[in-house]
Amino acid sequence: MKKQIVAMCVSAVLAAPALAQVQQGGEVSAAQMQEVLQQMQRLQDRVEELEARLAGQQQVEKEVEEEVEVVANAEQQEQSDGPRAEAVAPRKRINSNTALAARVERLEEDVESAENAPISIGGAVRAQYVWEDYNDGNKDRVGDFDFDLLRLDYSGSIGDVILSAQYRWFQYMESVQHAWVGYNFNENWQGQVGITKVPFGITPYNSNSYFFSSNFYVGLEDDHDAGVKLRYRDPEWDFDIAFFKNDEQGGVDGFVSNREDRYAYDPLGVRLAGEGIYDTPNVAVGESNSFAARVARKYALDDGQSFEWGLSGQFGKMNDGTDDVGDRSAVAVHGVYSVDRWTFMGQVSQYDYDMDMANNGIVVGAYAFYDTIPSKATLYTANIAYSMPVQFGPVSNLTFYNDYSLMTDKRGGGEDTVMNVLGVAVSAGGLYTYFDLVTAKNQPFIGGTMAGNATDYNTRFNINIGYYF
Repeated sequence: MKKQIVAMCVSAVLAAPALAQVQQGGEVSAAQMQEVLQQMQRLQDRVEELEARLAGQQQVEKEVEEEVEVVANAEQQEQSDGPRAEAVAPRKRINSNTALAARVERLEEDVESAENAPISIGGAVRAQYVWEDYNDGNKDRVGDFDFDLLRLDYSGSIGDVILSAQYRWFQYMESVQHAWVGYNFNENWQGQVGITKVPFGITPYNSNSYFFSSNFYVGLEDDHDAGVKLRYRDPEWDFDIAFFKNDEQGGVDGFVSNREDRYAYDPLGVRLAGEGIYDTPNVAVGESNSFAARVARKYALDDGQSFEWGLSGQFGKMNDGTDDVGDRSAVAVHGVYSVDRWTFMGQVSQYDYDMDMANNGIVVGAYAFYDTIPSKATLYTANIAYSMPVQFGPVSNLTFYNDYSLMTDKRGGGEDTVMNVLGVAVSAGGLYTYFDLVTAKNQPFIGGTMAGNATDYNTRFNINIGYYF
């Protein structure tokens, strides 16, 4: 035991110059290490050398070697002094070594805290080039190049509490994407409270492209609301159950300037007869007291293959600020198959807004404008992707993909919504760039709306360049 304590002391001393170089969040200062090291016997004279880092390393090592030799000689002398020495000397040594071990343990804990900053900050800056065949001015200019967004991400933990948040600034608005605190009950169970992702369908995204799938534009992909969620994860099962009090802006009477300024689509009103598709709704509504659940079964197959199937559901109330004026529900079944570098995704979803008043659809909002969706519809998605590692200058990976979305069986009839995105994503260090060729009809951001009746297809070529840090 005596030799083990000495070895721990030697290890702590030899590591000290490197520890003094820790310069990022939660650092262990020279003063803190000095306070710990001052209590080590016969090493007090070398604290200044430790503060001088590499300059004093050789001398410290020499002193440690002498210390080891002294302790070893003392042990040999005690063994030759007979029974009386063994009865007296060991108690003093044990007390000293126990205190030294405690100090070394404290030093190790301080170093661990220094090497693991509690909160990390990242983000992205993005810009994009757009060419649209349905926009005459844009076509005449051969497209436009614009700023897309600046975003900041916060993640990490303080004690046992986890934090995750993201805020985004666009040219025309700003919004929170998510903001929650959580707690890991054990290696499988985690709780989250705040603006957290609604568990539904293929996660994290039911798409590969910059444009998501058509599910996103009806609030069924990458949506975040305000509530509480419980998650379970193991190699074979995912399980999520959540309760959401309202959307991320506080519901129908939330204290916000513009309800349409948000990252993901939510229902914001009822579209009455005579209103335009993009008009501010005369009857405002919002999500209230919603429940959501998702379960997925995962299989790790041979030869680098994996498969997942899952079921999702959500239901809740629609409120006009005074009373509940309807119900909302959605269900989905999905599957994901991966083999080697290929990934195949498929999902079938259906949603339904059962409102108390006659309407021409549901008003949704995001990205600083209102839109209209049918009050009920079915959506199908089918995606394929191939990831190819490369070594071409800074480019390290190319992901080729084709994402297909179909929205049909719309309440009230009308033409289907169709969107196909053929593209490639390029990874090059901190740069991640989407090259997307989009062909669609009745699809937002491709010259249409989910409530449209167009029969012609539009085309958009989009390059989104993002630097992620």
